[in-house]
Amino acid sequence: MPNKASVALSDQSRPSALAGAESPPVGIANKPKRKSFLRRELKHFKNNRELFLLSLPGLLYKLIFAYLPMIGLIIAFKNYRYDLGMFGSKWVGLDNFRFLFTTDTAWRITRNTVLYNAGYMLITTLGALFLAVLMNELKAKYTKFYQTALFLPHFLSWVLVGYIAYAFLNHSDGFINRMLISLGFDPVSWYQDSGPWPVILIVVHLWKAIGFTTLIYFAGIMGISGDYYEAARIDGATKAQMALKITVPLLTPLIIIMLILSIGGMFRGDFGLHYFIPNNSGFLFSSTDVIDTYVYRALREVGNVSMSAAVGFYQSVVGFILVLVANGIVRKINPDHSMW
Repeated sequence: MPNKASVALSDQSRPSALAGAESPPVGIANKPKRKSFLRRELKHFKNNRELFLLSLPGLLYKLIFAYLPMIGLIIAFKNYRYDLGMFGSKWVGLDNFRFLFTTDTAWRITRNTVLYNAGYMLITTLGALFLAVLMNELKAKYTKFYQTALFLPHFLSWVLVGYIAYAFLNHSDGFINRMLISLGFDPVSWYQDSGPWPVILIVVHLWKAIGFTTLIYFAGIMGISGDYYEAARIDGATKAQMALKITVPLLTPLIIIMLILSIGGMFRGDFGLHYFIPNNSGFLFSSTDVIDTYVYRALREVGNVSMSAAVGFYQSVVGFILVLVANGIVRKINPDHSMW
């Protein structure tokens, strides 16, 4: 007959034994969770299969033209030779990156790239916000016309825009010089004087890019509830006060996202703008030259593909770091306005 001590000992050991028997191994416990997760995702896909099918062309485009070509990044670390191919060429490490930092014009082209992009970003944002607010005040029948007029330059190639700019800036019979002569002033050699070109490039960029940004902000304004404006109108607020106190604050998250994305391209100059508009004039390199145009001319003269790949890789890495830093700063200030 068992004594009390043995019975108590067996009672104490029973819960642990039962617990060990009831708790299955880790792998077996995770299988139901995995199945439920897959079942839930499959149901989500079936409920939204039309949206997934609509996004398929965009996903394929990104895969083919953005992700698959990333294999070619190894060219930036090799002495690429056409006869040996991408994988057979000799590794040279960081030698290709020294080209950008050891040239005499490295500081100039880096300064121009950063300052131009900062100016484009600031002026385009302010101008697009102003035009979006104005379009919101127009009657519905005029809105479509102004949207089309603003958005049309976005589809023009930089080659065509370069010819339009040449028609205005040509020394002999350009529109601006003809107007200056008719007013009694001397004509200006626009393609030999580098002084006015920062303003010219900003104006051309604004004309071509402001329509797309304006439509984005206008779509954001259309999503704002009209109750805010109705309440402000009852309180006697003016149009300017409603724009500054309602429209701009409610558009702040969208503005910040656009600025963060623009900061990512701070080290990547607009090649078409800086090559075709100044007509690749050597007199203007001090004011118009950016990293992309300088590398293009060096590639055309030297033919070093590895050097060009190294510069492109450098621009992408710096742009990615700038996006992370900008988003981190925004997240510190207001987490609701950050991208992630």
